[in-house]
Amino acid sequence: MKTSPMKIVSSKEIYACGLFRVTLDEAVDKTGWRIQRNVIRHNGSAVMMPVDAKNRVLLVRQYRLPADQYMWELPAGKIDAGETALQAAKRELVEETGLRAKKWKKLALFYPSPGYVGETMTIYLATELTQGESQPMDDERIETRWFGKKELKELIRTNRITDAKTMIGFLHWDRL
Repeated sequence: MKTSPMKIVSSKEIYACGLFRVTLDEAVDKTGWRIQRNVIRHNGSAVMMPVDAKNRVLLVRQYRLPADQYMWELPAGKIDAGETALQAAKRELVEETGLRAKKWKKLALFYPSPGYVGETMTIYLATELTQGESQPMDDERIETRWFGKKELKELIRTNRITDAKTMIGFLHWDRL
């Protein structure tokens, strides 16, 4: 069991929705030093890196309101209550792309913005793919496209792909 260097002494929920909740937390360490933060609490996300037999990566393109742009990125989705990251990855891959994978390998686990968000993202390499019908959510309009390793590297190098999970997934996969 992991021991924390800080102890939460108060936590007040100030907002909640279906995707996350926000708490105002106060923590203290053993010396008495205190911090207070607003924290976005999130169940975590599963990220899928589908790679086909030609060594191409499937990315999805969708509009991201906070970034105010369409972005190419690895498919990903929220881990639902009672799900593991791998279960969510398998579900989300089918929903967003229609793909199913026979082989799964964990590439990375990271915090996208640990200063105020309690979300972890787990990236899985998905291989030995079969195509089926996608099942996007009502508010999703998803385009898919296969990218070669050289093209992806160039898109990241020239800041045409700026999504952190995609860059981290690519860097881990590129080192395999």
